[in-house]
Amino acid sequence: MRNAMNIYRRKDGRYEGRIPLGYDDKGRIKYKYLYSKSLSELKEKMLCAYAETGSSAEKICDKTLKELCCEWLASARLRVKHSSYCCYEKLVNKYILPYFENIRYGDLGTPIINEFADHMLKCGKVNEFGGLSAKSVHDILVVMRSVAKYAEQEYGYRNPMRNISMPKSESKEAEVFNKHERGKLQNYLQRNTTESNIGILLAMYSGLRIGELCALTWNDVDFRNGVIHVSKTVQRVSKSSGGSKTAIEITSPKSKTSVRDIPLPALVCDILKQGKHQGNSYILSGTNKPVEPRTMQNRFKAVLKECGIRSANFHLIRHTYATVCIESGFDAKTVSELLGHSNVNITLNRYVHSSMETKKKCVDTLNLVA
Repeated sequence: MRNAMNIYRRKDGRYEGRIPLGYDDKGRIKYKYLYSKSLSELKEKMLCAYAETGSSAEKICDKTLKELCCEWLASARLRVKHSSYCCYEKLVNKYILPYFENIRYGDLGTPIINEFADHMLKCGKVNEFGGLSAKSVHDILVVMRSVAKYAEQEYGYRNPMRNISMPKSESKEAEVFNKHERGKLQNYLQRNTTESNIGILLAMYSGLRIGELCALTWNDVDFRNGVIHVSKTVQRVSKSSGGSKTAIEITSPKSKTSVRDIPLPALVCDILKQGKHQGNSYILSGTNKPVEPRTMQNRFKAVLKECGIRSANFHLIRHTYATVCIESGFDAKTVSELLGHSNVNITLNRYVHSSMETKKKCVDTLNLVA
């Protein structure tokens, strides 16, 4: 504890404590010295001084927020996927820098950043901000926190994000397609076996993400073993840095665990065998050009309308698949691997939803005195 707080015993018997205040013009650390005959009294003095002056030797910031954001983005480009980099770049250029345009990094503090977060959450339209969801504001603050951590580690600057609280968002439990809706949807897809409809049926029995489904080619289907190999995803990302143009990009999936093999039931394999097996052609298009996720999303909603089923996002198929697997007796680890999640908690917390019917069945088996 003494070394951690820079406390030393002097030859005269007193205790000496040093508190770093920053750096001088030559880059040397400046200290404030405190003395006491009692070790406990000195520690108390130092804790009070730390609270007033800061807990570490932090350099005076001589860079702008824009400079640090650019440096952080340059480092992020080397370690993240292009689609992730484009997302970070958009948050920096659209929200962070315009708002803090005239504020130096050293002037950032908890009150200013909290005002920024509050401003984006409100419904005003000042400077094209406001009305963002708590999740969107959370993502922006996460980027700012990463920039601050970079500045702290690289230059020893004070971290203004230490005491920032993230906005709370109400976690809405995603609904799933009920048994009646699943039956209507499957009957329609089996009667109308277009490329897109086969893809929807495939997603129903595999839990594929929409980007993963769009990236599937016939070469990814192993008919002998009844398995599909998932190793790619389709995304629309910015074509150039800071530009408004976008382009379709085929990349590796969301995470390492997303590269996986998914076994299929015989029903789906038989329907797939009726499709056009042209090597590298994509299942959804039948050509060498993939269908983009936004197009597939629109086709899916059109199918739901045709079936008389409520409108829903394609991702609801994935939630439904996970829930039905658990209700059918699959263990959580198996479902997690089928979905390509990095850990089981994601599967249980986000994708498994117990219906009232399932809850009643569980309660009916309850016997407290048996």
